[in-house]
Amino acid sequence: MSLLPSANTPLDRHSLQSLELWLTELGANRNMQDPCLWSLVTTEWTAEIELGKEDLIVTWVKEGQSSSCSLSYGLSRNDIENAIKQGL
Repeated sequence: MSLLPSANTPLDRHSLQSLELWLTELGANRNMQDPCLWSLVTTEWTAEIELGKEDLIVTWVKEGQSSSCSLSYGLSRNDIENAIKQGL
């Protein structure tokens, strides 16, 4: 049994422990200086994921170019995960 709520559950319905588990399962690593920052490295791009007060903020970097967006905690975990995986 998974410790995570259903993938269709909005992130604002997840506990902090669930959010951290989810990010870890995605392959992200927590920044030791700032526990609100996580980094995710793929073969295509890198991303910084910030657990902001109002939104989850994702900044992708690929070949020196960056792009960022804010994703509402009201979106489902599945929708946010898909957006993160889309990259730049």
